Amino acid sequence: MSRPHGIPLPSAQRSSDSNETESACADDKQGQPRPREGVRQLTGAERVRTLVESNASVSLTLIGARDSHGPEEFGTGMPVARTVTPDGDVILLVSGESAAARAAAHAQDDDLTAVIEITDVAPVSVPHRIRGRAWLAGWLTPVRGDDRAGCAALLAERHPVGELLGLGESLDAPHTGRPAWMMLRLEVGEITVDDLWGAEHVDPEDLAAAEPDPVSPHEAELLQHLHSSHGDRIGELCGLLGDRGARGMTAVPLALDRVGLRVRFAGGASGSSFDARFDFPEPVADICGLRRAMRALFSAASH
Repeated sequence: MSRPHGIPLPSAQRSSDSNETESACADDKQGQPRPREGVRQLTGAERVRTLVESNASVSLTLIGARDSHGPEEFGTGMPVARTVTPDGDVILLVSGESAAARAAAHAQDDDLTAVIEITDVAPVSVPHRIRGRAWLAGWLTPVRGDDRAGCAALLAERHPVGELLGLGESLDAPHTGRPAWMMLRLEVGEITVDDLWGAEHVDPEDLAAAEPDPVSPHEAELLQHLHSSHGDRIGELCGLLGDRGARGMTAVPLALDRVGLRVRFAGGASGSSFDARFDFPEPVADICGLRRAMRALFSAASH
């Protein structure tokens, strides 16, 4: 039997779709619930590693860099791909014409500091849709010399589409003028995550050792499918909540990982809203294990 954990959802005074830069998960005033003690969850390092390896929105900001097209601190747009090396460095693929590429081309070791901000947004429509943010700060340099082929292969392995097709070959070809794409290395010095599970600092060494969640590549598609095609089954999960469950409540699948499913319930007689976490009997290792765990969860709810 999967065990649910109810998490109260306080009333929010703002939408999580706001353009404000403050984290949507920072405190109760901003509408994001926090987990109860003892809930099985991914570690902070695993959550950050998963976000880095995911398709979540990412921005790159250079701190203290001077550029003729902007102020001393400026955002450089969205890297088209990123991954993590075995040493814990973050590899970013950016346009060769970007401010980051121009600044990094002249960077030496630790003289160019940068911050990556990753924003995790639920793939289904739900109030307070921003599920969390992570920030990774460190020193940015171009990937040079013999490291380029290995980093290109690592990027292509994680993101085998679009600009990454044939990237390894293009790095070995002579270029005229500025290259179309540049790989940058962020040597991470500080990490912070603020999400549905809480806010914490993560040791960069722990990021290198962590594994991304195996469910993450499938999460968006699965949540959208559950919401659009199996909303009735999701609604049945309120039967596992005991006295907290009520007829007439809406249920939206909010998050899915290797240890369980998180659902946001709203409505009912009281009109209250809350999250409930349904742990799987044991963490899943792949999509086949996830299917078995979901079948067991729905079976428990139907009895």
